Amino acid sequence: MIETTVESIEVRSPPPITTETPVSDAAQSLRRTDVPALTVLEDECVVGIVTESDIVALVAETDDRPAVGEIMSSPVTTTSPAATLAEAAETMRTNGIKRLPVVSDGIYRGLLSARTLAPYLPRHRLEIEWADEPMRLEAADGQGFTASD
Repeated sequence: MIETTVESIEVRSPPPITTETPVSDAAQSLRRTDVPALTVLEDECVVGIVTESDIVALVAETDDRPAVGEIMSSPVTTTSPAATLAEAAETMRTNGIKRLPVVSDGIYRGLLSARTLAPYLPRHRLEIEWADEPMRLEAADGQGFTASD
């Protein structure tokens, strides 16, 4: 089975911001429906990520309007363009994140989201190991069969 990689699908690339970007500018960008999060870069390296929830938390906690560097989530979990979509999804799941910057040779390449991955992955992953006798099912008429039949 051939695994689809991150580099083989279209990964969105919202414009990155810096740690010095005013929070109001970040909030304005996040109001666009096509911008799920903003990647924060310093010298082309990913140093943080800002989401709507970061802005909401700031507004709820203070009247201050600091630079993005003070509210961004950091450190950031990233993925490689060569990673499979299943690996990227597993990285998101295990880290409890919905967005994953794609980084190649230390350079930001785009932002992968759970929404982007959804069409490429099965809805349910079922892993069952049966270590007992084969399952036997009985029909109402007394006829039965074994799962190995």
